Amino acid sequence: MAAQAQQTELPVLIAGGGIGGFAAALALTRQGIPVHLIERASDFHEVGAGIQLGPNVFRMFELLGVGEQMSHWAVFPDNLIMRDALDGSEVTRIPAGEPLRRHFGYPYAVIHRADLHNVLIAAVKRSPLATLTTSSKIVSFEDRGDRVAVQTEAGKSYEGMALIGADGLWSAVRGQLLADGKPRVSGHIAYRGVIPTAKVPAHLQENNVVLWAGPKTHLVHYPLHRGEVYNLVVVFHSSRYEEGWDTYGDPGELHERFQGQHPKVREFLSMANEWKMWVLCDRDPVSQWTRGRVTLLGDAAHPMLQYLAQGGCMAIEDAVILAGKLAAAKGDVNGAFLAYQQERYLRTTRVQLTARMYGDIYHAADAVRDLRRQMLAGRTPEQAYNGVAWLYKPVA
Repeated sequence: MAAQAQQTELPVLIAGGGIGGFAAALALTRQGIPVHLIERASDFHEVGAGIQLGPNVFRMFELLGVGEQMSHWAVFPDNLIMRDALDGSEVTRIPAGEPLRRHFGYPYAVIHRADLHNVLIAAVKRSPLATLTTSSKIVSFEDRGDRVAVQTEAGKSYEGMALIGADGLWSAVRGQLLADGKPRVSGHIAYRGVIPTAKVPAHLQENNVVLWAGPKTHLVHYPLHRGEVYNLVVVFHSSRYEEGWDTYGDPGELHERFQGQHPKVREFLSMANEWKMWVLCDRDPVSQWTRGRVTLLGDAAHPMLQYLAQGGCMAIEDAVILAGKLAAAKGDVNGAFLAYQQERYLRTTRVQLTARMYGDIYHAADAVRDLRRQMLAGRTPEQAYNGVAWLYKPVA
């Protein structure tokens, strides 16, 4: 049940209307804290397709009151499987159904980013404590001690009791707050495609999250949107670089990178008529992303590579923890933001660094490929679960 509204004149300003921004808006309004979310685009939409949901984020959905709606749109896979992209052999299989749910208390699922985003948007719009503004690009802010003012590209100014920068990898709020330059380009490129399930041959369909691991490449596929579409993500190493998340990919380059791989991998690649490309970037972890009445959340604070499938999950965790700290702070915004940072930075640092390591494991060749098989092939489900317990056990 949402708390009663606190007596305050000014809302918390949230820069960015993505998953992290709306999770923060929902978490805060459920604590009775008014918010003003400001988005640079003309509407609220998510770029991308599939997102994986670990058990840790289902606890957050429960606290945000959206667990049932998320489960409605999600697909619950039977297994998480890694296959060798060269010979097609199975490297490891982790049961992702009821055994995993029993172990962690919450399930593992996959969901379309737009479905997740829309659930959060609808929940925020139901709150009288939320104000939403679009077509407003925040370019600077000023911490005035008792409040924060933001300025937009169009010359408008908005005031709030605090500012949360949830404006993603290329965060303008981070740029002013930390002035630490551009994100780190990994040299890895991702192409994504979505195919109607009816167009996927029956021999390629399965209710699993499958990763085909190859030398400097991998392919991931799984069903989405209540099983109506199939999500494909392919990653390969490349020196090509374009800023942004929504440029069109080159099918010729894609097939060249996956030449010589298993026929099923190539069959998946041949099915998508259109690929969207994005450059995988992250940043080195930092211990401080808060100053005064301004803090960062999600990719603005701790952008990570996609190899642990936790970017969105970490942003939602951030939102819940931050809202709890602010609600308990009795007006001490600075103290609340520092407490939030202190609770989050080591966990998110571990995820950032582990994601980089997983990229090396997925893309192994030669001796490292053989070591990967030796390390992973003999694990029991219990050993696999214990290996990720630090990540999947709920934090609140």
